[in-house]
Amino acid sequence: MANKKLKLLYLAQYLQEETDERHPRTLQDMIAYLERCGISAERKSLYDDLELLRLYGMDVQSVRGKSYGYFLGDREFQLPELKLLIDVVQASPFLTQGKSMELIAKLEKLTSRPNARQLRRQVYVMDRVRTHNERLYYAVDGLHTAINDDRKVTFRYFDWTASGGKSYRRDGALYETNPVALCVDRHYYLVAYDPAIQDYRHYRVDRMEELTVSDRPRDPLPADFDLGKYVRRIFDMYNGRTETVRLRFDRALINVVMDRFGADGHIHPDGERIAVTAPVEVGPTFYGWLFQFGAQAEIVSPDAVRRDFARHCQAALSAYPDA
Repeated sequence: MANKKLKLLYLAQYLQEETDERHPRTLQDMIAYLERCGISAERKSLYDDLELLRLYGMDVQSVRGKSYGYFLGDREFQLPELKLLIDVVQASPFLTQGKSMELIAKLEKLTSRPNARQLRRQVYVMDRVRTHNERLYYAVDGLHTAINDDRKVTFRYFDWTASGGKSYRRDGALYETNPVALCVDRHYYLVAYDPAIQDYRHYRVDRMEELTVSDRPRDPLPADFDLGKYVRRIFDMYNGRTETVRLRFDRALINVVMDRFGADGHIHPDGERIAVTAPVEVGPTFYGWLFQFGAQAEIVSPDAVRRDFARHCQAALSAYPDA
């Protein structure tokens, strides 16, 4: 027989795993469950136990009528919140498929089994390009630790070769740097301060190996660093100059225009089209974004940017001389 002092713990677990608003359980269900756990219980004692769990803070509720019974109401995460978290896990390309399914299984344990079946039906890990590096998960944790504890980190850094192998920078020598922040878009990036150049660098975390949190304290960081501005630059990989550019778009692209420029742009009707005036980091990334819209988008001014974009398009077309 199990220790009767464990009865409250088993009962709390039963309410957590087996009940919700649509699936209440009767006292007889609870007695049968406790018996399977090797604990005998009576109806009267269960009333007292349920009241103790309420006093402890568990939202034990009762329903009367055809589906009479008890269930756990308020939880740390409600079902819509868990669905949202699972969507985020599924959409994360920096998680391996195995790690995604492992995290989803843990999220399912935060609700009842009937609700978990709903979540399981929702699970669909999209056939997207995902990392195969399980170590990324632990590298991110190590970097967070280093940032919180003001410690340096060391690692080796590599580039992919044309044959799919790894080419280590600095001939495989260790990097040592001062981690400042972790940023995530399609990939995780470490923003780090390099006192040798008195400036910041960024590294793709999935291309870091042998990451170690050092015992050495992090170097003092400049006080005037604008992390938000730097993050916007590395996510868009802009390396060009900032120009105020005037553009025209077909009206069918209004949602795309608002997503791209938002409050930074002056947007107004221009005949049958939309005119936009906005500061832009001109360069290959912006040109690549604009190119996808073909004749539906046009740079109006300045003339230098217009000509530069035309040269960018011509260079791309030069790879297809026989087309």
